[in-house]
Amino acid sequence: MGILDQAIIPTKENTMKKFIKNLFGIEDKPVKVEEPTIPEVKDVPVAVPKVPKVKKQKTAKEIATEKKEPWVAVMDTHVNKDNIRNGFFELDWNEYFVLQLRTEGYQGETDESVVDLWFQDLCRNIGSEAGVNMDRRGSGYINVNNLGDGRSEIS
Repeated sequence: MGILDQAIIPTKENTMKKFIKNLFGIEDKPVKVEEPTIPEVKDVPVAVPKVPKVKKQKTAKEIATEKKEPWVAVMDTHVNKDNIRNGFFELDWNEYFVLQLRTEGYQGETDESVVDLWFQDLCRNIGSEAGVNMDRRGSGYINVNNLGDGRSEIS
């Protein structure tokens, strides 16, 4: 009888592995499995680019008001397409302009009424200097619409 005839051949898989290991003298050695190392992430300050602050450019009104100087401007002019004699001006002013008008004798209950009186005088003076008879005005009426924030629409 040969060696194979005397060997007991196992039938289960694990038993077969043991048989082969015993046959060749292989010992079970524990296999050390190393876990992959993850590099440590350190807190690194992130440089955030500084966005320069955009300075809002001051308006002429804001500059004059800071200096406590009178200021007035015609913001817009509108002409009636159907009747060129009618239209309106949109004015803006600061509190120091109204104070100047009151000091010069213009009176009114509101800032708008004071500015309206001044604007009417201004228009009359311009018309007179141009030779327009200001007693015979056939161009309509003057209407003041308070837009708020120190602004009025005069038509």
